[in-house]
Amino acid sequence: MDFIQEIGAIKNTGKILDIMCGYGRHAFELAKRGLQVTAIDNLQDYIDEIKIKTSEQNLPINAIHSDILYARLNEIYDTAICMGNSFAFFDRADALKLLKNVADHLKPGGVLIINSWMIAEIAIKHFKEKDWHYAGEYKCMLEYSYGFYPSRIESEQTIISPEGHVETVKGIDYIFTLDELEEMFNEVGLKTKDLYSTPRKKRFALGDGRVYIVASKIVN
Repeated sequence: MDFIQEIGAIKNTGKILDIMCGYGRHAFELAKRGLQVTAIDNLQDYIDEIKIKTSEQNLPINAIHSDILYARLNEIYDTAICMGNSFAFFDRADALKLLKNVADHLKPGGVLIINSWMIAEIAIKHFKEKDWHYAGEYKCMLEYSYGFYPSRIESEQTIISPEGHVETVKGIDYIFTLDELEEMFNEVGLKTKDLYSTPRKKRFALGDGRVYIVASKIVN
């Protein structure tokens, strides 16, 4: 939260847009600092949960259930955030729609922060065809394939419960190079400002496992 507030140069009464907010992990903490948060997600259950907690805690969060590509935004924001690799859900055409909608609602010099581990400079180096881990008592078996045109990683995750129940979840993460991202930023009036690998502002370098991309709205 310190990183987001400092990078965005957000004062305690500033406005922030949380894209693909999930259950509000960032939104709640930012709102507790006095920031006015607009939190958007396409899953109704997440938004319902945020609305209940917002009411209980009397926090300045406007939770919106919407596809971010078509969300009607009525504010001008100091900063927008897209955390937890959510940007990888969009192919190039949709990513441009998202960026255009966000850029149109950032103040001049405003900041967009994208957290990802699916840019090409990370994904190619760390790509594995198979992996597994435990999530609590659940065993997760993962299989990945790397595709082209468009560049993407397709995943199939098999989740096995302690009782032996099996569930399979499939997904696609779209892969862009940093150069491709910069081209998209420029198309909508944004420009890369900084790249970090940690919220402690360690500069991003090839081989790091994630990146915080900081882009700012170009001031004409």
